[in-house]
Amino acid sequence: MTRVLSCIQPTGEVHLGNYLGALRNWVSGQHKADVFHGIVDLHALTVTEEPGVIGRNTLQLAAVLFAVGLDPDVATVFVQSHVPEHSQLGWIMECTVSFGELSRMTQFKDKSAKREAEFVSAGLFTYPALQAADILLYDANEVPVGDDQRQHIEITRDIAMRFNHRFGETFVIPKSVTPPSGARIMDLLNPTSKMSKSGDEDTGVIYLLDDPAKIEKKFKRAVTDSETEVVFDRERKPGVSNLLEILAAATGTTPQKAAETYTRYGDLKAASAQAVIAMLEPIQARYFELLNDQGELMRLLHKGNGRAKEVASKTLSRAQKAIGFLSAE
Repeated sequence: MTRVLSCIQPTGEVHLGNYLGALRNWVSGQHKADVFHGIVDLHALTVTEEPGVIGRNTLQLAAVLFAVGLDPDVATVFVQSHVPEHSQLGWIMECTVSFGELSRMTQFKDKSAKREAEFVSAGLFTYPALQAADILLYDANEVPVGDDQRQHIEITRDIAMRFNHRFGETFVIPKSVTPPSGARIMDLLNPTSKMSKSGDEDTGVIYLLDDPAKIEKKFKRAVTDSETEVVFDRERKPGVSNLLEILAAATGTTPQKAAETYTRYGDLKAASAQAVIAMLEPIQARYFELLNDQGELMRLLHKGNGRAKEVASKTLSRAQKAIGFLSAE
């Protein structure tokens, strides 16, 4: 069976775009492949400078992943820092990638430029080496990524092939794949930009844990246009089209079909809000149930951590033997 790896950082709140664009596909995909989903808290350390934040965010994100429908008996959901093989193989990957290769990574250039006047962690520079370890530890055949992450998969492939050439066949060479097409959710106030948890303003972002009143308020303020026609046309009517995309994704129809039901923007906004509220209600109920029973939540995580460690330890041992480290046994 094909092994697929997808990871997520515990930074910021999970929003509607994350769910409809990715997490819902994770849930349906868990029955089609051998899936590993890591909460990569070590990567979050590159942008976290306060104590206690990472642990709290990790626990909350785990509750979200189980609440949206990931089955701990089917999908391997684990915490990166709970599997020490990530850090161990990460150093080996740092010694296998070149300074020049890391220097050419566009994400480092972009992120460091944005934080030019602030502290820039060296981890932002070496990030791809740890990410390579994340992927190679699990013999992942496929890594679903968007265009902004393809460069990371390419450097992982280069590192793995270089290691295999130097020390013998050790790692599975992963390939990037285009994830199943999820809904393309844009910011309600800026419908030409993707809904994002990294923006300065969040009034156009629907978070998975927003209460019904807050969701209704955000949809009422959603940007449309000066016309009155309800039609799905992203180029000409981005705001209206975004509402239709959200409504369609929440109700299991198509944006074009949804457009046939409404003639007024106000009714479309209200219907979209109610559809999202209804969709999120069981997710929120399960989330708070898990968060209020942290013993059960940790039990579910331990199950995934154990499965992940079993696979990761074998891969790390294989790499160490290939290099020729002195055995500790």
